[in-house]
Amino acid sequence: MNRVLRKGMHAALATLVGFATAQGVHAAEYKLLVEPSYNVQRATEVYQPLADYLSKATGHKITLVTSRNYHFFWRDVRQNAPIDFMFAEAHFTDFRAKRFQFEPIARTVENTSYTLLGSDQLTNTTLNGLIGKGIVTMPSPSMGFAMLLQFFPDPVRQPNMMSTAQSWQDGVEIVFAGEADAAIVPTWLQSQYPNLIPIATSAEFPGAAVSASPTVPPEAKQAVKDALLKLHEAEGAYEVLSELGVSQFVEASAADYDGDEKVLEGFFGYK
Repeated sequence: MNRVLRKGMHAALATLVGFATAQGVHAAEYKLLVEPSYNVQRATEVYQPLADYLSKATGHKITLVTSRNYHFFWRDVRQNAPIDFMFAEAHFTDFRAKRFQFEPIARTVENTSYTLLGSDQLTNTTLNGLIGKGIVTMPSPSMGFAMLLQFFPDPVRQPNMMSTAQSWQDGVEIVFAGEADAAIVPTWLQSQYPNLIPIATSAEFPGAAVSASPTVPPEAKQAVKDALLKLHEAEGAYEVLSELGVSQFVEASAADYDGDEKVLEGFFGYK
């Protein structure tokens, strides 16, 4: 083998090794924490398609992280437990942005609000008519629980808040079973239960956001952001988005959520 050919082969091999090394350096594993709006088994069914899509679209391994319940989720959020990305409602998004410099990069295009749905057996379908009645909700400090407190700010005149639901849909099933008089749910679920009576709807908040830790490299953060913004155009998007109950993601910024952390003021661990 002549010297020129041998030199050319070495150069090509070096290029291939360099490319493979670069690929290894840039492909990394990132953890995506999701809000516990479902039990762990159902959360995996709902959010794993999103993690799989992001892994395929970015070339990184996006690993889904679920919490057992809101108690553990809130503990991890306020203690800044190591995580790369978080998908959560406005109050958690703003809290982690302000306290730990997480950056919201994309959010659901639909805004968020919560509606109190009453049983058709109620004779008084007003907020006052629910004082002393059983209202089921997800545990604190979920947005639904927080909005329920805003509906009933007087500690002397409150319903029996039953924070036993394992999902917002589960709360409605508890009402159907006759074990509660009303349930608070994300407003987008209201249309699925026309036989329940809407009693009150909360203020609107920006949609749930994916935010990135300041430790995530800029190029990885941008890759996840781009993938989210293109999700509604991707093959298989319907399965991913329908599980989440949204139509698409749009750009987000910390300014979109400024002040929403105040929803958490009355909950343990906020200060």
